[in-house]
Amino acid sequence: MIPWVQLGTGTVPGEDGTLRLMRRGDEFAIVIGQNELMNSRRSGSEVALAEIACGRLRERPRAAVLIGGLGMGFTLRAALAVLRPDARVVVAELVPAVVEWARGPLGPLFAGSLDDPRVEVRETDVFDALAAGRDGYDAILLDVDNGPEGLLREENDRLYDAGGLARAGARLRPGGILGIWSEGPQDAFAGRLRRCGFAVEEIRVPASAGRGRRHVVWLATRAGDGQAPRRPARR
Repeated sequence: MIPWVQLGTGTVPGEDGTLRLMRRGDEFAIVIGQNELMNSRRSGSEVALAEIACGRLRERPRAAVLIGGLGMGFTLRAALAVLRPDARVVVAELVPAVVEWARGPLGPLFAGSLDDPRVEVRETDVFDALAAGRDGYDAILLDVDNGPEGLLREENDRLYDAGGLARAGARLRPGGILGIWSEGPQDAFAGRLRRCGFAVEEIRVPASAGRGRRHVVWLATRAGDGQAPRRPARR
């Protein structure tokens, strides 16, 4: 069996744990302690997050999208493949090492997407990116930590509480979409979205292409912005 090789380490601002970038053959993983945060062979749900949400913006001129979490670039690449040439995509990534890896050993996975003129990468917490400025977004995609039940950083929970959801909703343009990735379903969180005034779809998507366990993508739209609420969808 091919052994794992460590390619780099990085620190998470405000936390004690160390992120490690690992490689085994053509497989990459980012881990902290004994927890694997992401793996290049299980990217299906990250791709689905962008394909489903941005697919609804396919014909929208000058669409603006905010992605929380750069990861291994799968969500970013999928968004760029769907969006129009006049779109704008802002990626907020808290960990500088993740941005460095994207331009280094993970470059083949990103396939030049960071050089796309539509893309701006900001080394900041997506929570702060939502708080700063007044730009509106047609989609906000959150693939941060482990979803609403975080593993990496307690402060990430504020993205998913009532205040954080209200903040995200306030930055959405009329008809905008809040897309949220999670490792698994959480009825309590879906209920929180609805209590915050969102119409919610819950979509089960394969963690890997077409097989194996399934992750969850929630699509939330603001009720009262001209879109009729949708009934939750389960796949």
